[in-house]
Amino acid sequence: MTHDSTAPDDETLALAHKLFDAARQGDSALLAGYLAAGVPATLTNEAGDTLLMLAAYHGHADTVRLILQHGGEANIANDRGQTPLAGAVFKGYAEVARALLDAGADPDAGTPSARAAAQMFERKDILVLLG
Repeated sequence: MTHDSTAPDDETLALAHKLFDAARQGDSALLAGYLAAGVPATLTNEAGDTLLMLAAYHGHADTVRLILQHGGEANIANDRGQTPLAGAVFKGYAEVARALLDAGADPDAGTPSARAAAQMFERKDILVLLG
């Protein structure tokens, strides 16, 4: 039996799942420790969702800001072409949208774009933010 040294071991996979769950749940305290210790803020799951995407999609503005402060990139799209900003717009999270826009998120990136999602779902408050 050969061992692929590039494949993550069970312990690494368990930690990654723990971090993705923390992003979904807005557990900034847990994430802060790992990000400060060097876990990349751009960590991505099997669907191409970054920690930032998961925190944004689940409405955790403070966690979004934390991930951005540690090098999270506001415009990384997942495997479906969705950006964190579009996810926040889809769910109607204006505070998350503001945090992402403040970090340079592009309202016209992704498919659909955040601007298109805001129009489609009549998120008038967020359309104002998008300018």
